[in-house]
Amino acid sequence: MNIPYPLQRLNQWDQSLCIRVNRASRHRFMRVAFGAISRLGDGVFWYALMLALLLAFRSEAVPAVLHMIGAGLVCTTLYKLLKHKTSRPRPYQIHRGIICSAKPLDQFSFPSGHTLHAVGFSVVAVAYFPVLIWLVLPFTLLVAASRVILGLHYPSDVLAGALVGLSIADTVLAVS
Repeated sequence: MNIPYPLQRLNQWDQSLCIRVNRASRHRFMRVAFGAISRLGDGVFWYALMLALLLAFRSEAVPAVLHMIGAGLVCTTLYKLLKHKTSRPRPYQIHRGIICSAKPLDQFSFPSGHTLHAVGFSVVAVAYFPVLIWLVLPFTLLVAASRVILGLHYPSDVLAGALVGLSIADTVLAVS
């Protein structure tokens, strides 16, 4: 199958950037730090945030937490569907120069579920509590970076995850 030239260039850029960013995982500190960030992005950080909001703001936080739960459910459903439909192999499975530094949660790469959830949860949380941007924005960016650094995703997987997560959060917030 012939891939059109602009898509070939985009694919080459995606692979090249992935290889360059993944080089950071050769340093033990980076592997450990971004491995921990990725683990927190598995859900631990977001569940802790929801609990902290409920403890700090009680009933005032309930709508935010319910919207975060709703966004999380939609994010999970959609990302599983997309991963199954696209079946894109993970970068480390294709390129010998990419080191896998963390155990993947599933088989496929596209889109990044961690990034999708991080953006979805962040947008909802900040919509209710704008001051949280100073906490969730850096964490979300670190989660997104961790996926490429650890060799689990291409930059395009992360970008797609961010866009889908943003769309889901906007939709969930609009439904309220």
